[in-house]
Amino acid sequence: MEIKNAKVYTEKGIFEERNVCTDGGRIAGVSTDGKIIDGAGCYLIPGLIDIHFHGCRGYDFCDGSTEAIEAMACYEASRGVTAMVPATMTLGKEKLFHICRTAAAYSSEKGAALCGINLEGPFLSPQKLGAMNGNYVRKPDVELFRELQEASGQMIRLLAIAPELPGAEKLIRELKEEVVLSVAHTAADYGQAMWAFQNGVHHVTHLYNAMSGLNHRAPGVVGAAADAPLAEVELICDGIHVHPAVVRQTFKMFGDDRIILISDSMEATGMPDGDYMLGGQKVVRKGRRATLADGTIAGSATDLMDCLRTAVLDVGIPLESAVKCATANPAKSVGIFDRYGSITIGKVADLLLLREEDLRLEKVILRGKENTQAVCSGIR
Repeated sequence: MEIKNAKVYTEKGIFEERNVCTDGGRIAGVSTDGKIIDGAGCYLIPGLIDIHFHGCRGYDFCDGSTEAIEAMACYEASRGVTAMVPATMTLGKEKLFHICRTAAAYSSEKGAALCGINLEGPFLSPQKLGAMNGNYVRKPDVELFRELQEASGQMIRLLAIAPELPGAEKLIRELKEEVVLSVAHTAADYGQAMWAFQNGVHHVTHLYNAMSGLNHRAPGVVGAAADAPLAEVELICDGIHVHPAVVRQTFKMFGDDRIILISDSMEATGMPDGDYMLGGQKVVRKGRRATLADGTIAGSATDLMDCLRTAVLDVGIPLESAVKCATANPAKSVGIFDRYGSITIGKVADLLLLREEDLRLEKVILRGKENTQAVCSGIR
């Protein structure tokens, strides 16, 4: 396959008009099948990578079934997300082990590639639960993590932790070389968060949400992350979780090298308004907002492509920056940049054509082939 006349997003973070070839599912120097796609009027960007979402299309990763993972993978691919690292919730030990074993056994070639697990909990603060179920939060436990990692076949790539909890210091010191540690659902102050960043934690889960806020006398996790040069931060640009002005200020504070766009989507994404579940709790979707009964925001109902589009068209983030934050940055964060995240010869040929005028998704090329199947499985 050869894609001609498109404006191609390069590893330099700019667009250049050039041709891109694929061969055998990889990006190549030449095409051997003779197929040509005219990308005139389009941007060609790498497939998006969502390293933090819970579900979509009526399914949740915590369902713990291959059916759920495949349905999610197919929907995500239809929306331009070609690699995924879905997240867990706070759940009982046996349920977490089952989810990990199911992911380890998953082998479908349909839809987005399953590239890992984001273990969001159970080592979280009861003071900053967000939509997590407080019945299942636990103190940081190194051995429990290692047992879950073994059950997952070493697929856990992100581990959320509230660094102020008893046992957090031990976990950080012992696991910082084994998994990407992320400050999350935390009441940590600036000093506690900064200690974590100085001792092996380099990631922040959904910045601003479920953590101490940025105050001029108490800068909290946000201020500590801004001061920690290696800290990367997740950001939900769905128009609900973070005000557009704060999104713009965040890009000024951190720069586009340290921001990772995520969706944090739950099973209501791609579905009509109504009642859904997240981590065993009832969630109501109304428009783009998903909430618990008490009004707490419970994940998002927006996929990553719509988040990228919102960031660019509604918030004013440059397209070049938004693409970096939804492709290269997440790939580097979870250690898959050697295969995904840029249009580079030898990498997996996951490519998206977006219309220049409105960033509408024109075509998805998944592992070198046009993805013509919108959803592999029906709505349950």
